[in-house]
Amino acid sequence: MSPVVSCPSCGTRNRVDPLRATPPLCGRCRAFLPAGAVAVLDTDTFDAFISRGDRPILVDFWAPWCAPCRMMAPGLDKIADTRVDVAVAKVDTQQYPDLASRFSISAIPTLILFQKGRPVQRHSGALSPGQLDQLLNGWLNTYK
Repeated sequence: MSPVVSCPSCGTRNRVDPLRATPPLCGRCRAFLPAGAVAVLDTDTFDAFISRGDRPILVDFWAPWCAPCRMMAPGLDKIADTRVDVAVAKVDTQQYPDLASRFSISAIPTLILFQKGRPVQRHSGALSPGQLDQLLNGWLNTYK
């Protein structure tokens, strides 16, 4: 089931598909809504998801046993919950090593920003929520 997100403008609760290609709009006032959830990608859904629309997509390549990966999860959830200018997705490299290999992931966590289906920025290593937000702002300002 899709998550429910409150509109920051009018407060209306809206059901949001995290795999949407474009930022969702409030059904009542038509204001942009945050995506509201981190999309979990696998081998079958990855290419279709990163190729959708014009919105950049931040993909976190992680593994469940990785403490730094788990430390970054709340910061990524916050970005997904509050930002309309980027979609957030995760790939479990332990479960989908083919995707990790395809993007030469040699350290986790690794973040890759995709624009129109192509990787355009990359960072390996854990970041605090503030550092994550700062890095993402710099990346997104490059592509505006």
